[in-house]
Amino acid sequence: MADAPPKPSPAATRLAGLLGFVAFETAAFFVLRWAVSGLGESNQRQADNTIVSNWVKTMAFVVLHLALAIGALLVLGNRLPRRYRGQVLGWFYLALAMSFVLLIPLF
Repeated sequence: MADAPPKPSPAATRLAGLLGFVAFETAAFFVLRWAVSGLGESNQRQADNTIVSNWVKTMAFVVLHLALAIGALLVLGNRLPRRYRGQVLGWFYLALAMSFVLLIPLF
């Protein structure tokens, strides 16, 4: 009978999760920034600037980021082995908070 492979350490799995999270958020930000680049005003300091066009850009970014995060949650929850699934929900909650943090460099 074959021996079971050794379990990786919790620190190694957290580090792998962190690297995957950072890669996901970086890719999501640049793709979504490109996707919503035509919306909103590029010059925020002009006299006739209204909140409406920038609100549309903000909401489009938040909704698309939420869709990407939920999609990643569903895919990872289905594909990862059971011992790693406990981390997925924590990274999902962090991604929800990051959607508001990423609005700052978006504008």
